[in-house]
Amino acid sequence: MNKNNYCVIMAGGIGSRFWPMSRTKNPKQFIDILGLGKTLIQQTVDRFVNICPIENIYIVTNDIYFDLVKEQLPNIKVEHILLEPLRRNTAPCIAYANQKILLENANANIIVAPSDHLIINELEFETVIKNGLDFTSKNDVLLTLGIKPSRPDTGYGYIQINTEEKVNSTNENLKKVKTFTEKPNKELAEFFMKTGEFFWNSGIFIWSLKSINKSFTKNLKDVSALFEEGIGKYNTTGESEFIKNTYSKCLNISIDYGVMEKADNVYVLKADFGWSDLGTWGALYANRDKDFNENVTSSKDILTYNTKNCIIQLPKNKLAVIQGLDDYIIVESDNTLLICKKSEEQMIKQFVTDIQATKGDEFV
Repeated sequence: MNKNNYCVIMAGGIGSRFWPMSRTKNPKQFIDILGLGKTLIQQTVDRFVNICPIENIYIVTNDIYFDLVKEQLPNIKVEHILLEPLRRNTAPCIAYANQKILLENANANIIVAPSDHLIINELEFETVIKNGLDFTSKNDVLLTLGIKPSRPDTGYGYIQINTEEKVNSTNENLKKVKTFTEKPNKELAEFFMKTGEFFWNSGIFIWSLKSINKSFTKNLKDVSALFEEGIGKYNTTGESEFIKNTYSKCLNISIDYGVMEKADNVYVLKADFGWSDLGTWGALYANRDKDFNENVTSSKDILTYNTKNCIIQLPKNKLAVIQGLDDYIIVESDNTLLICKKSEEQMIKQFVTDIQATKGDEFV
């Protein structure tokens, strides 16, 4: 195994679209949402242990989740659990990890991945990642994984490939990026599907430490400079206080907007390994086994009558009888019940906002 391979797993979100199961105190990445006996973040770490040494894996998360990470990932070095005092999106998260990795290995080749994705074909995923690492180890590039779209989904960002520019690689799935597009409307998503030039933006990145740091300096100097001020404080007792001060001054900006959309050396590796970002109950529904009425249920104690196309997630040993519903999300978790049309699940974030304003933090 290549000792220069590193992995940064981003695990700081609260997963509000998976409310009420996902709460601030225990967000979705720390939950066994798929019912496989392991939480999403545990599955993510397992996915990378054949690609990079376990001692080269970093977890970046909110400081309130330190104990959860230690409990669920006991093999991760404590000093590799990077704690964010505030949510500042993905660019600061990556800039922080870059400085920590630089202390260990200036020749690091890094994968950056979210902690809550579903990957169905693990072997194909491993092959794709290793091909990507081989490319970035030899070229000054920023690489992202583009997923072949199976439907005109409006919930994902899209990457357009450059079909004319040749790539210095024998891998036909490697292409230069032409454009990034944020979540499109339905008509535009349908057009993207027809062209064959657009791929879902997976949010998984591969690059050498040298290439990403150079791009930060060129395209997002305000952020990189803040974290460079910490040189000499990382891995000391002064790191925590420095990070608190730095995050209070740092931009809230994504790596996509801050770096990827501005850089001129961005490539995409086309892939198809059964990917979903599991961002919503609808996404979970799409990726779970269904009964003969197209229902997804969490246990055999849920009895349905004239009910179809629903996802029903209830506590263990909870007997429920549900009659006459079509296309609903029904979730009970920790003294809270949600019943919502699946087609209108975008309202869940508003529900959470309203509940927090009227009922306080207890229920969110």
